[in-house]
Amino acid sequence: MENPGASPFKDTPVGLDANSEEEYFSQCTLLKEFTEIPTIEKAWTLKSNSGASQVMFSISQPNLLENKKRRYASFSHISKERDDSVQFHWDAFPIEMGSTSLMVPSPSGSKLLVVRNAENDSPTSFEIWSSSQVEREFHVPSSIHRSVYSDGWFEGISWNSDETLIAYIAEEPVSAKPTFTHFGYEKGNCPDKDCNSWKGQGDWEEGWGEAYDGKRLPKLFVISINSGEVRAVDGIEKSLSVGQVIWAPSAKDSLQYLVFVGWPSGTRKFGIKYCTNRPCSLYVVRAPYFRYEPCQYGTDTKLSAVVLTESISSAFFPRFSPDGKFLVFLSSKSAVDSGAHNATDSLHRIDWSIDAEQHPRNKIVDVVPVVMCAEDGSFPGLYCSNILSNPWLSDGHTMILSAAWGSTLVVLTVNILSGDVSRISPCTSEFSWDVLTLDGDNIIAVCSSPVDVPEIKYGYLVENASDNTKWNWLDISSPITKCSEKVRSLLSSKEFSIMSIPVRDASENITKGASKPYEAIFASSKSKKHDACDPMIVVLHGGPHCVSLSSFSKSSAFLCSLGFSLLIVSYRGSLGFDEEAVQSLPGRVGSQDVNDVLAAIDHVIGMGLADQSKIAAVGISHGGFLTTHLIGQAPDKFAAAAARNPVCNFAIMVGTTDIPDWCYFEAFGSEAKSSFTAAPSAEHLALFYDKSPISHVSKVKTPTLMLLGVKDLRVPITDGLQYARALKEKGVEVKVMMFPDDIHELDRPRTDFESFLNIGVWFKKYCS
Repeated sequence: MENPGASPFKDTPVGLDANSEEEYFSQCTLLKEFTEIPTIEKAWTLKSNSGASQVMFSISQPNLLENKKRRYASFSHISKERDDSVQFHWDAFPIEMGSTSLMVPSPSGSKLLVVRNAENDSPTSFEIWSSSQVEREFHVPSSIHRSVYSDGWFEGISWNSDETLIAYIAEEPVSAKPTFTHFGYEKGNCPDKDCNSWKGQGDWEEGWGEAYDGKRLPKLFVISINSGEVRAVDGIEKSLSVGQVIWAPSAKDSLQYLVFVGWPSGTRKFGIKYCTNRPCSLYVVRAPYFRYEPCQYGTDTKLSAVVLTESISSAFFPRFSPDGKFLVFLSSKSAVDSGAHNATDSLHRIDWSIDAEQHPRNKIVDVVPVVMCAEDGSFPGLYCSNILSNPWLSDGHTMILSAAWGSTLVVLTVNILSGDVSRISPCTSEFSWDVLTLDGDNIIAVCSSPVDVPEIKYGYLVENASDNTKWNWLDISSPITKCSEKVRSLLSSKEFSIMSIPVRDASENITKGASKPYEAIFASSKSKKHDACDPMIVVLHGGPHCVSLSSFSKSSAFLCSLGFSLLIVSYRGSLGFDEEAVQSLPGRVGSQDVNDVLAAIDHVIGMGLADQSKIAAVGISHGGFLTTHLIGQAPDKFAAAAARNPVCNFAIMVGTTDIPDWCYFEAFGSEAKSSFTAAPSAEHLALFYDKSPISHVSKVKTPTLMLLGVKDLRVPITDGLQYARALKEKGVEVKVMMFPDDIHELDRPRTDFESFLNIGVWFKKYCS
């Protein structure tokens, strides 16, 4: 007799045959263990009255059931022993932060700001915590501003020196929209929830593209933590998008000023996510006066913001030196001036005086200029994605930065007076090192590799007769980055190395920087089985002006643990190698980058590390562009492919993307600025098509998995769908997965999980 509680038939998941279901189940169990590894996002060092240090870590962990990140704080007390050892004493349990959007300690560490952004038009909550309780809580209605920006780019929250005011960036309030009733248009303002009326749509307002869809213009506000009063900062042009605010140093009872980054809208806003080539400047503006504050501003009524960096096309991440004498900032003028979405950064300073009036003609001093062509083994230029809120050693002129150096993230010291740059993370280490926070003159960093989960390191300067700038790095035992025994066992059987790949078939007209070797990270099993090579996955980063670093990636480590070797290629045009290498790729996409990847594959095959019959490729965005190009230009080389939101047809993308200028720059190179138009000519469209993977689709044989985000504004899904349909028309096996609520990154917890689960099953099916 049948079980009455059983289903009348057993369904196999869509896209899986019965033979694949067991593989699906097995991989799912393993992927979940990788997914549960926590990620350290930020850290702050707090000093007690006794001088002892406490570190607060902001941790995230995917919550698959809720499809969001679970965030929590973990605390550790630092004790320094007489034998120079350092001990971290961890609290028994972390504290979940729940609905927290941002948390920022005050300069003294005695207060903590917690911001909770509400959904829809509900008020935004500001909480001021002391060591024992919530001291104050304020609710800012949406009529003043909407959500506080917490995106890492426009985001800016800054306490003033006496910890009475906080400056921050939030979305401007919604503009009034027309109201209609059954009589027609209603004059004046009508309640939003009047059941006898409805709100019209109003005018469309262009935003900053991918990841900012539906976000209002970022504006600057100040809140008094004594009264809860909020004021918008006056004197800033309405068309200016602002971010990254900090307080300028000021004397007691003097005027207080704010320094911020401003991005002009111009005639059009292009996508800004991953694009540092959007012109921006530093501005200074007087902070608003609060009647509750003791400071008196007198009769000075000058309110208009003043541009500080008129002579340079890009300025962001401003930081004041501890003595207030210098304003230091990063610049991506190489990207702005050339058109590349990312390029080599530079570091600059402006002399600052509390008493002197600032003006656009401030002298800008180059501290770390752009490196055009680096000598072998020497500093390749500055590639820095962020700067700590307090990056200074106690001498007041040495900054600590994390930056890409080839395929490795390293820790640097930069002397802002001399411009000297030193690599202080171990030069013999191929691991990546990322600074989290400073503990006085000591550094708390995280260190990882493609096959090693992140570990906390504590760095301190030691005196040495032969080297006055030697740094020692201590291993710190931490419960934060624990992983399961199964994951640890699997990863312990893996190893990695960074390979130098010679340029193949270099033309005579390329620059010296573009003719130098590029790099690839190779991760594999420590031992071969019966002299046979594991199947290999070629992993390709997007951009193209980004870089694959030798740091831990849960998804890549998962694929490696399934029994695949990984070849992670940073083709020419990647960041981290010098500016000539970056600028060698535009105008040559689809050829130079494709040939670099093929040369890297042949390199490892020639070393006997890969079986040429068991090679797969995976990439996102421009990495997907390369994946689909490779299976078209080298149709017999790949057993399987997976493309995540890939660029497949420039001719479609240029009319639908938030960054059409990117299409022109990568296809046309240096001619892009003079050629760009919102209405491409037939000749332009023909060139776009010829540069695209779709032009080679008739030659493709490789079974291909396509993963597409429906809300992607960067590479809209029509691009990938056309390619998938063309493959089906040619009889090539293709599977398409759609993620209805995802944008370009495909990084929502469930999406990321399902993506790499299906990639693993797909590659196992065709590469075993």
